[in-house]
Amino acid sequence: MAQNLWHSVGKRKTAIARVWMKPGTGAIIINDKPIEVYMTRESGLEVIKQPLELTETAGKYDISVNVRGGGVLGQAGAIRHGISHALIT
Repeated sequence: MAQNLWHSVGKRKTAIARVWMKPGTGAIIINDKPIEVYMTRESGLEVIKQPLELTETAGKYDISVNVRGGGVLGQAGAIRHGISHALIT
């Protein structure tokens, strides 16, 4: 299972996101909460899901994120950066 788990770190200003990604059903958990509960802004949801939509991998990976620092959109940008980096690896 270790070979099917990717870890990366994304940063944006003062926000830092640690991202773990594995094959799954598309669930995104941020700080132990579903994405819709944690990220209430629609623009933040779009920013986070952007790399998955661009690479046509939405719904193919389960993603778990720990994020700290910054504001709502800064955290969304850090998560996007972390997901993008995990997709590349």
